[in-house]
Amino acid sequence: MPLSELIGYLAAFLTTCSFVPQALHTFRTRDVGGISLGMYSVFTAGVALWLVYGLVLGAWPIVVANAITLALAGT
Repeated sequence: MPLSELIGYLAAFLTTCSFVPQALHTFRTRDVGGISLGMYSVFTAGVALWLVYGLVLGAWPIVVANAITLALAGT
């Protein structure tokens, strides 16, 4: 695996993992009071666009990370 691809997977993993604590907290408590709807909407749209971008490029680190993050954002 080329170094650039390894860096891509690592960046994707860390970025996706950074969203997990918020998703788990929201899922467990059902409390979304501390989350800005505007920020969350822009974030989710950005993740969706990153996913499309990754698909267009065939860049699997981008696709995998953003598909997982988008699924977490939808929960």
